[in-house]
Amino acid sequence: MICLARSLAGLLTAAALAGPAQAQTMTQNGGQGMAQGAPQPPSTPTTPPAATPAPTPAEPPAASGPSETPAAVSPPTGFVETLPPTIEGVPGTWDLSRDGSTRRCVMTLASQSFESGRRLSFPAGCRRALPILNEVAAWLFVDGVVRLVDKNVRPVLIFKARDDRRSLMAKTEGGEVYSLVPLQIVAMAPPPAPAPDGGSGYKLERDDPTAAGGQNTGAQTSAATPAGPRPTAGIYALDRYREQDVCRLELKPAEGGGTATVRLLEGCRDSGLTTFDPAAWLAAPGRLTLVARRGHVVGLVPAGENHWRREPEVGTTFILRRIESAAPSGSP
Repeated sequence: MICLARSLAGLLTAAALAGPAQAQTMTQNGGQGMAQGAPQPPSTPTTPPAATPAPTPAEPPAASGPSETPAAVSPPTGFVETLPPTIEGVPGTWDLSRDGSTRRCVMTLASQSFESGRRLSFPAGCRRALPILNEVAAWLFVDGVVRLVDKNVRPVLIFKARDDRRSLMAKTEGGEVYSLVPLQIVAMAPPPAPAPDGGSGYKLERDDPTAAGGQNTGAQTSAATPAGPRPTAGIYALDRYREQDVCRLELKPAEGGGTATVRLLEGCRDSGLTTFDPAAWLAAPGRLTLVARRGHVVGLVPAGENHWRREPEVGTTFILRRIESAAPSGSP
């Protein structure tokens, strides 16, 4: 009996000692069961987990300041500033044309004022070529550009400067686009250079490819001149939009290092070119420059074999096409 009692007491003591370990094992097993079975109710952590940093959005590009704004395309070599910065530079002759057509007119904008604005004039045939001129009575200079207005000072054509700053453009409500190109205006006339004899008149230096930086009537010859075929002396025909051979001119070779001159041949029917009155020409790789007697210039670039087109292309098409080479030196 005593031995039996001692055995029972030993078993009870062992069970008591094993109880906490079993309870802990059961708790662990139970936790594992809950993790593998139904989801546990959320528990509040004693220490909140570190928040995952949100992705930083890319910063928008900084706004470009004035110095970062892309500069306007530089004027091609051979051109001078043609659009007048003030009203004083506007008077003179302009070429008005309807884009995409042969309709054009050479008009004169005068400096005299009257009740509707400043006076203008053009040949009678212009009203047939460009019916919109039937409404035009005067011109104004507003916001740095020209406006053609009617007798009640209502705008008929409101021009704005093109990006190249060498011509004006106006668009009507009907979608027609008109170009106004200066031919001989006050703003384009450089101060006359002294002639070799000390008198007044234009003076050009021969364009020599070995002498960069030559100067002529205020236009600089630049090393940035595009490469390409070099124009040669000869007889050229002027082609307009859908009109061929409206005028012929002879580009004479320079002799003895002098100026290469231009001569309009008899029968020229292009009022724009006769008003421009070319007196000389300059040759460079990829560039042909006509120089007016008053000093302003028109530049042309290659447009096919022996073809040269005005650059920039504004208003009515202007293409010079060589139809005859210059006579050999010493020919009569």
